[in-house]
Amino acid sequence: MSAEASAAIATGLEATAGPVSQPPGLDPEVSRGGRGLLGSKYVKLNVSGSLHYTTVQTLSKEDSLLRSICTGDTEAMIDPEGWVVLDRCGRHFGLVLNFLRDGSVPLPEDSRELEEVLKEAQYYMVQGLVQQCQNAMQKQKDVYEGVCRIPMITSAKEEQKMIATCRKPVVKLQNNRGNNKYSYTSNSDDNLLKNIELFDKLGLRFNGRVLFVKDVLGDEICCWSFYGDGRKIAEVCCTSIVYATEKKQTKVEFPEARIFEETLNILIYETGGRGSGGSGLALLDPRGPGSSPGAGQSEEEGGGASGGADRRVRRIHVRRHIMHDERSGGQQTVYKD
Repeated sequence: MSAEASAAIATGLEATAGPVSQPPGLDPEVSRGGRGLLGSKYVKLNVSGSLHYTTVQTLSKEDSLLRSICTGDTEAMIDPEGWVVLDRCGRHFGLVLNFLRDGSVPLPEDSRELEEVLKEAQYYMVQGLVQQCQNAMQKQKDVYEGVCRIPMITSAKEEQKMIATCRKPVVKLQNNRGNNKYSYTSNSDDNLLKNIELFDKLGLRFNGRVLFVKDVLGDEICCWSFYGDGRKIAEVCCTSIVYATEKKQTKVEFPEARIFEETLNILIYETGGRGSGGSGLALLDPRGPGSSPGAGQSEEEGGGASGGADRRVRRIHVRRHIMHDERSGGQQTVYKD
């Protein structure tokens, strides 16, 4: 083949191929926003499907990425319909625009949403909004949180899990005044309040060493329970039934000294050492081995030889049945077990 024929074939191929085509509707200069948007007054923004219509003046209020797009210093994609396409989540972009319009904006209270707004402000380099978000996050951290927290039991399953997993001793006050089917004696209301007040004081005094919980769903009107190593160690029930001449009444006691004593006894379990409960409780019990409970109280010990001393639960109850026999010579009280 001659040189002239080869040159003619090459020329024909170039004419057939033509220039490399761009995607339909995308002009290289317009699609990249190389000339900026300063010649326009209004701007249409498409932020991942979230459409916004604003002005160049609004976008140029702060030295940000959006102003850089308007001036042409930063290239931006523009679709065939003139929308500036930003590849960001559009959930909080309206908040960014409102900040540029007003200079401040209400921020979400949820910490996760606030962090999302901060990320968007940092991406668009809107420093005023970044500072406002950081200040709001700092205020959330500075909010004072109470050191002493008293959990409230909502179910038996929650109670079992709480006691079984807690590494600290547990003191539970079961307080449910509505369980009574009789009237209360004259001093019962005061004694019930005294038990609640003592619970609050002990919770403050031994905060961090003992977990104090409240139970308002149980069957007892007023009962203290003491747990160590995930099991019940002692119980102090403060209610009794009074059989008067014509009617029965419920009496609430306030055995302050015994409650405080059992709280001190339970501290032996705060180190989490299992198997040390029996000997430690014996050393802390001022009554000594073999002693009997005080007057007006009865004590029951569960378990037996198979359970061992460390499995026993000391249950201290006020006398459950009290009869008042009113006579002319004065009031005589008869206790019945």
